[in-house]
Amino acid sequence: MQISKRLLLGLGAATLIMESVVIQPAFAADKVSLFKVITAKDEIVIGIAEDDLAQMDGKNAGGIAKMLVAKGSMSVWRYAVHKSASGDLEQAPLHKIGLLASDSLRVEPYATPLKVLPIDETKK
Repeated sequence: MQISKRLLLGLGAATLIMESVVIQPAFAADKVSLFKVITAKDEIVIGIAEDDLAQMDGKNAGGIAKMLVAKGSMSVWRYAVHKSASGDLEQAPLHKIGLLASDSLRVEPYATPLKVLPIDETKK
């Protein structure tokens, strides 16, 4: 039994459309924004899930700074570069840390060309 090229192309297109409709929202929930936190002593990269960032005023580095000053401290995930199983470099959550408000603190967006892995809350 031969399958026509049109039928095969149609099934492929339908599969692609269904995949984008079903899978993409799941990836959107896992999106993480990276920020660099700079103090007088050091600087680290942190990741905040888009859902958590949406609850902050401004939804950006300024919002993180305002929340940190208002609360005095907050828990975030520290990110670091590591090699994946395939050998590619990627930004991955290292461990959860506490940030304390300080006069010498600066928060700024952090751009990376590397793949950013989502936060796995089961590793708390």
